[in-house]
Amino acid sequence: MIPTLFISFFVLMFVGVPIAAALGVAAAATIVMYMNSSLVVTAQTMFNGINSFPLMAIPFFILAGNLMGEGGISRRLVDFVQLFFGSLRGGLAIVAIVASMFFAAISGSCPATTAAIGGIMVGEMEKNGYGKDFSAACVAAAGTVGQVIPPSIPMVTYCVLANTSISTLFLCGVGPGILMGLSMIIVAWRYAKNNNVPLVKVDRTPKHVLSVFFKSIWALIMPVIILGGIYSGIFTATEAGAVASLYALIVGVFVYRDLKITDIPRVVANSAVGAAVIMLIMATVSTFGYVLTMGQIPQKIASAMLALTQNKYILLLLLNIIVLIAGCFLNSSAAIALLTPILLPVLTQVGVSPYLVGIIFIVNMGIGMITPPVGNCLYVGCNIANIKFETIVKSVTPFLIAEVIVLFLTTYVPHISLWIAGVPASF
Repeated sequence: MIPTLFISFFVLMFVGVPIAAALGVAAAATIVMYMNSSLVVTAQTMFNGINSFPLMAIPFFILAGNLMGEGGISRRLVDFVQLFFGSLRGGLAIVAIVASMFFAAISGSCPATTAAIGGIMVGEMEKNGYGKDFSAACVAAAGTVGQVIPPSIPMVTYCVLANTSISTLFLCGVGPGILMGLSMIIVAWRYAKNNNVPLVKVDRTPKHVLSVFFKSIWALIMPVIILGGIYSGIFTATEAGAVASLYALIVGVFVYRDLKITDIPRVVANSAVGAAVIMLIMATVSTFGYVLTMGQIPQKIASAMLALTQNKYILLLLLNIIVLIAGCFLNSSAAIALLTPILLPVLTQVGVSPYLVGIIFIVNMGIGMITPPVGNCLYVGCNIANIKFETIVKSVTPFLIAEVIVLFLTTYVPHISLWIAGVPASF
């Protein structure tokens, strides 16, 4: 039964079938062939997989991110950050990274962060002495914080599967997200120093500073509204997504006026497609997981790994290797949905906090956004800069190395992620 499940899944993936369909077809075929059940079981498990109130946060945050990208919020964030960092060595690259961190605290999506900030910064960086390939690589790498700094769409996916608190995992992402940003800033500074990138003059006259501040204030208070509302108990993470969407719509249409009424149907349609892809993956993964559970695969894998070693340091290393490889080939939602039910029980049995496991998943999936062959942020960066994929892969390597270092620091120094949420360290 299980060989048929995996063989059919990988064959379908190899011939180019979308992952959601490959998961669903492989699971449905196995159910019919080996479990003497009708396709009604497939429909039931798919429905149960997405019948969750917290999952409603996903379409809302996707819509909020798209509205913000179209509504001029990203432009105001860049202008504000440039006041502080624009004149430093490597200033424009640092602006791109810090602005991505701000935007990540609003959108919760890596590709959306790369597209919103990259569309503004790549051309600007190129005009001021940065290579086109480095500029694209910088915004692609900076986009990876989109799912580490809260709010985060993959965090919602993980928490639903792991039955953990979304708001707590959001807090756990703050430390690793800031550390990822700092590591990329160091890479950008070294690039600018080694390539003698000229400094950029920034207008810091009181009139200009006040103008930029008042224009950007609506964008800056958005993370405060979203995260402050969640942690004060005013609304849940799901309701925060709805509030963020409404806020982005009002600011984009009536305050900044960059978002036209005629643009709204297109933005909503694009958001619906993006949300539908994730929800379909969640539904088919649920059926796939049902077959795995019936075949007792999670228990067998857990027993095999624990028989190999019960040393949590080695098991965490194995977790990183497995998830990092998966992130190279699967998108975040698919990898998290597929691997969480299998690997989480192994780590929790040896005393590792499920929140630490969650952050390891999330950071790995962020790194997966800039690792070939799937790396979504790389493709977004290529499209923005109009360069070849192999060119950006070479330029993004220093950022990739920096983020892998952060990954292992997050893994083996759990206080980096857990202390701010008040979660006891695993070791």
